[in-house]
Amino acid sequence: MLRLAALLLLFVVFRLFLGLSWIQVVPALLIFYLGTGGWTFVRILIKTAKRDLVTGHLVLITRLKVWWYVRQKYTIPKLFQETVQRHPEKVALVFQGTDESWTFRQLDEYSNKVANYLYEQGFRSGDVIALFMESRNQYVGLWLGMAKIGVEAALLNSHVRQESLLHCINISHSKAVIFGSELADAVREVQSSLGKSLRLFCSGEWKAEDVPPGTEHLDPFLETASFRPPSPPPKGFLDKLFYIYTSGTTGLPKAAIIVHCRYFRMAALVFNGFRMTPDDIAYDCLPLYHAAGNIVGVGQCLLHGMTVVIRKKFSASNFWEDCVKYNCTIIQYIGEICRYLLNQPSQEAERKHHVRMALGNGLRSSIWKEFTTRFGIPQIAEFYGATECNCSVGNFDNKFGACGFNSRIVPGVYPINLVRVNEDTMELIRGPDGLCIRCKPGESGQLVGRITQSDPLQRFDGYLNHEANNKKVARDVFNKGDSAYLTGDVLVMDELGYMYFRDRTGDTFRWKGENVSTTEVEGTLSRILNMTDVVVYGVEVPGTEGKAGMAAVVDPDNSCDLESFAEEMRKALPVFARPVFLRMLSEVHKTSTFKFQKMDLRKEGYDPSVVKDRLYYLAPRQCRYLPLNEEVFKRIKAGQEKL
Repeated sequence: MLRLAALLLLFVVFRLFLGLSWIQVVPALLIFYLGTGGWTFVRILIKTAKRDLVTGHLVLITRLKVWWYVRQKYTIPKLFQETVQRHPEKVALVFQGTDESWTFRQLDEYSNKVANYLYEQGFRSGDVIALFMESRNQYVGLWLGMAKIGVEAALLNSHVRQESLLHCINISHSKAVIFGSELADAVREVQSSLGKSLRLFCSGEWKAEDVPPGTEHLDPFLETASFRPPSPPPKGFLDKLFYIYTSGTTGLPKAAIIVHCRYFRMAALVFNGFRMTPDDIAYDCLPLYHAAGNIVGVGQCLLHGMTVVIRKKFSASNFWEDCVKYNCTIIQYIGEICRYLLNQPSQEAERKHHVRMALGNGLRSSIWKEFTTRFGIPQIAEFYGATECNCSVGNFDNKFGACGFNSRIVPGVYPINLVRVNEDTMELIRGPDGLCIRCKPGESGQLVGRITQSDPLQRFDGYLNHEANNKKVARDVFNKGDSAYLTGDVLVMDELGYMYFRDRTGDTFRWKGENVSTTEVEGTLSRILNMTDVVVYGVEVPGTEGKAGMAAVVDPDNSCDLESFAEEMRKALPVFARPVFLRMLSEVHKTSTFKFQKMDLRKEGYDPSVVKDRLYYLAPRQCRYLPLNEEVFKRIKAGQEKL
């Protein structure tokens, strides 16, 4: 930008003050431009102009639609009504578990029944109802029906239990919980701690003796409810739609606020950026309590008329058979899914499918080519974007290994940047002016996005917990007085502006496709061990995506009962949050502010030749901790030991 400004200034000087003609000015400017590094600029311009123009047009169209929808007080249910009018008898959702298919009309009528029944029961716009069930068609119809009367759904992770489950219900101030019958035991465990006024509704197979006392069976009520459209609530495009829970440095899950506008822009940018069509059929095996499954996946159904196949749980052995059976053209993934599929024996179905695009995030460069070649998938639609962030990027032109890009020619159009960060302390590095230092191409840094609350595409809606908001926002980042969202992730950008995921900073790591909060796991394990000091961190395991959990436990007298510990941990933590490795310490070092010093522990990992403390690893089938010696370590490094 400075070079362009200099060119304009020289043009004015040459023309007005020196009286030079056009024929004299143009060569002089060209010589100046090339002499100040302009060749690089020209080369970047030639290689990225088409990419930037196409994406700029996409963002402009999305911005104009958002402006109109905000002005007209649109909501996701209203946009869904337009989809129903276009495709009333087209299949909207297919549930793989039972082959149950719903047309758009049926989904509309089911959600109307939900809305009308809940309204009759006294629930009103602004109320919150927690939704706690595994993925299926009804899941979509339930939260959509709530939205039709302005009730906000709190989408609970179906794996949370005990204290985490109770916390998620309480922080959302839910007036009721709708749970699947398959999760009745989990609700029963916390019922005594729930408020007496909280109503419980069960959906699914009903056995009165299996559900918590006082539970109402929802399904019969919905059968007799009216399927007529309810009266629309006084909601607008910037109002709350539902809450998605994310793990973070605050410990227990945080409820991220998803407004109608955010749902639309996430789904729309993916649909248009990756050139999807309503004729595509998407295979969605990701949980619907996550943004990837519910917004990026199901959003294409609700907003764009695409058929979406829902699977309750990912199955590597049945993945391609499902794709062939339902004639899917788009599959959703997270990095782990791609690796699991590659680890499967070759089968005929993996080459008989019609999948043209794999959509998701976390596909590592090391398996990118192998994945596309083996399964014959021409396009990898990789993107980056946390549930609550304002700086998502997408790899719209199928660039190998990239998770997205930002323009090098006009970087200010989309105000995101990589800024330098101390990767040991995770603190932003600032210059003499107090502002953050932008990374140059090739330098790794934390991705941040400037916050402009008046701009629907740059606003940060945050969490229900305002303290959590403060930890995700930095001040004086690009200019004095501004603010920016901190992704907590380290990326690196190349000369053309393509971005590549490098690492996750802070007290979270990703394992089994889930974000794990080290603070939450530390608290749970400490309580199990009678408040013993526990340090949790992520460690790399060869051949796997993300990082496996490792817990360093203070046990100076070797008194820890590992069998009892593993059993209690199994009850309290979901599979992905259970530490794969244990290290027994005589003491743990802390900072002056009583924070655990994890850096050295993380660097030493679980190598018995480096770590002299007792080491154990979790045998997954027995859910038992076994000694980790040199022989086991070698098998893990070679990928021969299943974790």
